[in-house]
Amino acid sequence: MNQPDRLDLPSELKRLRDVQAQNPLPDWGIRARRLRALEAVVRDHRSEIADAIHADFGCRPREETEMLEVFPSLSAIRHALSHGRRWMKPRRALASLAFLPARTEMRPQPLGVVGIIVPWNYPLYLAVGPLADALAAGNRVMVKMSEFTPRFSQLFADLVARHFQPDEVIVVNGDASVGQAFANLPFDHLLFTGSTAVGHHVMRAASANLTPVTLELGGKSPAIIGPGARFDHAVERIVFGKMVNAGQTCIAPDYVLLPRAEIPRFTAAARDAAARLYPNLAGNAQYASIATDRHYQRLSNLRDEAVKAGAQSAKLAEVDDRPGQRLLTPVLLTDVRDDMPVMQEEIFGPLLPLVPYDHLDDAIDYVTRHPRPLALYLFEQDRAKVDRVLARTHAGGVSLNDTLYHIAQHNLPFGGVGPSGMGGYHGEAGFRTFSHMKPVFRQARLNGTGLLNPPYGKRFRQMLEILLRRG
Repeated sequence: MNQPDRLDLPSELKRLRDVQAQNPLPDWGIRARRLRALEAVVRDHRSEIADAIHADFGCRPREETEMLEVFPSLSAIRHALSHGRRWMKPRRALASLAFLPARTEMRPQPLGVVGIIVPWNYPLYLAVGPLADALAAGNRVMVKMSEFTPRFSQLFADLVARHFQPDEVIVVNGDASVGQAFANLPFDHLLFTGSTAVGHHVMRAASANLTPVTLELGGKSPAIIGPGARFDHAVERIVFGKMVNAGQTCIAPDYVLLPRAEIPRFTAAARDAAARLYPNLAGNAQYASIATDRHYQRLSNLRDEAVKAGAQSAKLAEVDDRPGQRLLTPVLLTDVRDDMPVMQEEIFGPLLPLVPYDHLDDAIDYVTRHPRPLALYLFEQDRAKVDRVLARTHAGGVSLNDTLYHIAQHNLPFGGVGPSGMGGYHGEAGFRTFSHMKPVFRQARLNGTGLLNPPYGKRFRQMLEILLRRG
């Protein structure tokens, strides 16, 4: 049974590793069967999944769960099913000129047993996305679910146990101590999605085993409204990115950089956009709750401390907070300063600071002075200005004239840079993350390498001079 919060985790890892060693390079038929089992987990249990996540959050609209979790999960699995056989093929080429007629290969090889640590904000997609990539690459997998989504986490464990053989995927549930024990396991690769603070602990634990890691962290992802932006469109897309899932998205716009004179216009347009997207917010079941009491209190404190320190707060809807339902009123914050906690921590909720600039280069400088974010959003029509921002800023990923949707592109790797993470996955990039691209040099039967053998005489020196000239 898949109830490993009571299992001996090192023994479970060894069991998977021993079974993997019996067939270290599973053929495409085995991989495709596993991917179809994962597809069945998601496709055949949509309603149960949405109900469980809704119960964990207090309110998570089914529409958002299906749009932001079910759809991208199924899409990722089906993309792997369509392309995985091609990804498995060795990449062959001629050797470097000096070594012809030899040939080279890059042979994708499963790493072995992969560990995945899943956060609470998108518990289905952030389990299934990396799991699909790891299975396509031919690995066996252990998945640690979040203790903050207990109903869904248990449901996912039950569904995986029902659809997979017990030595293919193991789902682990348990509290933070179980998570710590999980991170301490000597996996062949460990992927963690979560906060930067916890990411430090995960990387420290992995380093003890020299376990390679992919860290998807977060940080403060800016949205820049350029002087040539379609302003009302920019505001609507930023409000969407901030309010969907009540801002509990690792790539949600964290703050907005905009021309100083446009702050009043932004405020009015944001209220209009919020009213269109989530009409009658007080009674709108399509606006998500904050997932936990602790996170609700943290967000309330960030807002209240900012206001106490001099920031101005403007509601995007005429509704008061409802702590019992964990409904947090979305607000704009102006007159913020960098020393405020709301401008130092990743917000991860429906609070949106506005930071004015006088020239676009000022906005670029603001971004580059701060830790590199997981995402950057730029709204601008002038190609030269777009290129300037792209050239001078770093971010894990970028969406131009929209928010969030770069994460759903199978041909783009998803990952952070610097403090927002390391490594990436999705699609072929994920297949490569969970594979060792083994280099192979194939020497031809007839070759000239003997000309470089010792003893090093005149012929050797002549050949060496030729090689040095040709590079």
